[in-house]
Amino acid sequence: MRFLIVRTAIRAAADTDITAAWAGGRRLRDETTRPEPRRQVVHAEDLDAALLLARAISTVGAVRSGKQRVKVLPLDDPHHRRADPGGPGT
Repeated sequence: MRFLIVRTAIRAAADTDITAAWAGGRRLRDETTRPEPRRQVVHAEDLDAALLLARAISTVGAVRSGKQRVKVLPLDDPHHRRADPGGPGT
């Protein structure tokens, strides 16, 4: 299985945004509607390689200081497919 390793910038959130999200029962950050800006993208062919690359990328100062984050995403996992938005049941 192939993986995508992504280093992204973390968007700052104001206290009022946090309060509004909490009160409205919604998410503060929703990656499907407004993804964080990408800083680096790397591909790996298996999980071991992906985790090794993610650990290496995590040593970047901005990640260690909490300004950026590293995500490991499976690219072709048949068990985690999204439902077809135009398919049956919609």
